[in-house]
Amino acid sequence: MKHVPLAERLRPRTLEEFVGQDHLLGPNKILNSLLARGTLPSLILWGPPGCGKTTLARLLAKMVDANFVSFSAVLSGIPELRTIIEEAKETKRLGGPRTVLFVDEIHRFNKAQQDAFLPHVESGLITLIGATTENPSFEIISPLLSRCQVLTLNRLDKDALSALIERALKDKDRGLGSLELSMDKEARDLLVEKADGDARSLLNFLELSAELAVSQVPDGKGAVITVDIVEEAIQQRQLRYDKKGEEHFNIISAFHKSLRGSDPDAALYWLARMLSAGEDPHYVARRMVRFASEDIGNADPNALTISINALSAYDFLGKPEGELALAQAALYLATAPKSNAVYTAYGEAISDVRRFGTLPVPLHIRNAPTKLMKDLGYGKEYKYAHNYQDAVIDQEHMPAELRNRIYYKPTTRGYEKVIKDRLDKWRKILAKRKAMKGRHKT
Repeated sequence: MKHVPLAERLRPRTLEEFVGQDHLLGPNKILNSLLARGTLPSLILWGPPGCGKTTLARLLAKMVDANFVSFSAVLSGIPELRTIIEEAKETKRLGGPRTVLFVDEIHRFNKAQQDAFLPHVESGLITLIGATTENPSFEIISPLLSRCQVLTLNRLDKDALSALIERALKDKDRGLGSLELSMDKEARDLLVEKADGDARSLLNFLELSAELAVSQVPDGKGAVITVDIVEEAIQQRQLRYDKKGEEHFNIISAFHKSLRGSDPDAALYWLARMLSAGEDPHYVARRMVRFASEDIGNADPNALTISINALSAYDFLGKPEGELALAQAALYLATAPKSNAVYTAYGEAISDVRRFGTLPVPLHIRNAPTKLMKDLGYGKEYKYAHNYQDAVIDQEHMPAELRNRIYYKPTTRGYEKVIKDRLDKWRKILAKRKAMKGRHKT
């Protein structure tokens, strides 16, 4: 067994050994429910590398006592498929088990090749399980997609990867248990981080780290896997970056201030520093979304949209391709006109809320759905803006204690100049109307 890679040796033999994907295999979840009834429809398993697509397909076939046939879209083609189909027909004729055909990287097949599966899936001759790392909506033909249930597998989280490390270190028959290894917490965290949700990569790194550790002790047992050993195994030195310590806050501060200072090059450098050191891209994206409102606001309303879209793009593409979307957003924010007027205005409004408490809503802008409310003066003398010229009205919308309070003071930068001009125009209109009303009274 020592000549078989650790990732292959530890491949789960039962669903109980399978780690992760609780959203599919947990109690009352889709696969759990299907297996409980002994049924298995044709499936498309969509997920990143190393999340367990092949292993899950094998286990599902085993659970329904099916004949499992593996087929690679990279190495095989239509001639091999014909042979498999004929064998499935013969097995069925002889009263044998159903055939589960597993097609790895099914997205590599072109339209004509995918068409070849259709009649056999429709007839029930084979149960197709296709595995793909690409979005099935784009890569799988519609007729085949409509005959398969698409299941999305997630990248393995830290808990799942840590459980795999623990199993590998303790299992004496299939794992590394006979070596009596131990592992520093920092080394374990680094291994999990660099595996990036991929169980295969994790176990490959762990196996190489174990070999390096064992080579450093006289009898080959009781070695400790350290951060230095893991770094040597993965051939990548860790950048100094503590995601919960001072360096974390120093670098995110440098990033934020580079954006605020309209320095795209510095912003890009600090972004690269964070992502290269393993910072959570979602944390970075959230900071950019906050920055878009806090430091740009209405000077460029598109900044908020672009920041949110960058987060969506990262989730859609994953690492490393999705990082480019974060870089694009950072450069946009750094080069956008700046304004903290929204941030300041909201701060002043919050301050008044805390200072004055729950001030009553003026009667004329209260809702009046009942006769009693109308009799009490709710909604009385309310002015409907659309009935007035320019949809501008001389009407107080603040509580009496805050009358004429102005929080939002737009700058003359970017789109806020348009907003400022508009507000100035409205205020001039209202001032003119008040002046005319005053002359009429006299």
